[in-house]
Amino acid sequence: MWDQGLEQEWAELMRMALAGDSAAYRQFLLCITPHLRAMARSRCRALGAPDSETEDIVQEVLLAIHLKRGSWDSSRPIGPWIGAIVRNKIIDALRRRGRRTNVPIEDVMDTLAAEEQAGGLVQLDIDSHLATLKRRQQDIVRSISIDGDSIRETANRFKMTEGAVRVALHRALKSLAQLCRIQST
Repeated sequence: MWDQGLEQEWAELMRMALAGDSAAYRQFLLCITPHLRAMARSRCRALGAPDSETEDIVQEVLLAIHLKRGSWDSSRPIGPWIGAIVRNKIIDALRRRGRRTNVPIEDVMDTLAAEEQAGGLVQLDIDSHLATLKRRQQDIVRSISIDGDSIRETANRFKMTEGAVRVALHRALKSLAQLCRIQST
């Protein structure tokens, strides 16, 4: 999927990030984002989704990587782990649009065991991080990033404008990123 040298570089940056190096984590995210965008755009086109969904998917992938980074098994290649997250977020986006998507089991076999390993610890980590946010921010992050609802669905549910939901989500994610930086130092 990706150049092996790139994957090795990403894996090393992620190992350093998991060991508490926030600069390595920032570099990891900067390095993978253009590749995530290209992969998301390519898969959206192949599945008939509009290009306009690409950026939302990239943001959801980055959030999922951030929230699930502890589930990556550092003894395994990072590329398939990232690829599975991208694939899952694209499927989520298509489901929100009401389109049925079938994914062959062969495409997800490598990721099934990793997802099972995460267990309750990742959920506890997510819950403890979300608990630091204001109640409305918690609800918006859960709705969009965990439950997979769209900006529009979330805005309707909370009787907000889509712009207000985007601002609240951005502020919540910024707060979570700052919390993670503080915890990693």
